[in-house]
Amino acid sequence: MSRHSLKPLTGLGTVYEVAIGWDRALATYFVIVFGVPDDDGRGPCEATELLPLVWEGTAPGALPTPEAAVDLAAAYATIPEGLAVHLANDREAEPASVADPASHAFLAAFSPKANGRP
Repeated sequence: MSRHSLKPLTGLGTVYEVAIGWDRALATYFVIVFGVPDDDGRGPCEATELLPLVWEGTAPGALPTPEAAVDLAAAYATIPEGLAVHLANDREAEPASVADPASHAFLAAFSPKANGRP
């Protein structure tokens, strides 16, 4: 697994970190946006409590290309030059572990459906 921390865009006061990387076990790229939720009716939240506001790439093959992950992260973070190439290299260094169809189907049956929240 690889993980890179990106600088949040200016003006997104509730976002503190954006993580992007390659998850070998699920054979997918992922993007997690950490921050303090705004007033969404989930109750009080202390300023020190960071939660995943967006979490994509939680199911096998959900974000199959580095470009898909970078495009998603771009709404929340500054994207460094060459990040997609770096992510592709991460994948080459750690190939997927669910490459065979039987393993992929098994994990898909037991993984939660991605909906942008954990």
